[in-house]
Amino acid sequence: MSAALVNKISGLVGSLLVSVFVLGLAQSISHGAAGFWGGLPFWIICLSILPLIAYDFWDSCIRKKIESYENGTHKNDA
Repeated sequence: MSAALVNKISGLVGSLLVSVFVLGLAQSISHGAAGFWGGLPFWIICLSILPLIAYDFWDSCIRKKIESYENGTHKNDA
């Protein structure tokens, strides 16, 4: 297996695990003592975090990188 394929698979599994955990936590809060209105702010936060998770997976695993960046010679690195 190539390193790129392992990176994609592990990134997908990690993203799915984080998404399931966050959504499960939001569902648990909403159906628990907080109720719908008490859990609504947490749902809003969760639904705003999920696109960030998807973007990070795309950015770190799917998007084609510039070759110089992959070699560690990126000019913006400090």
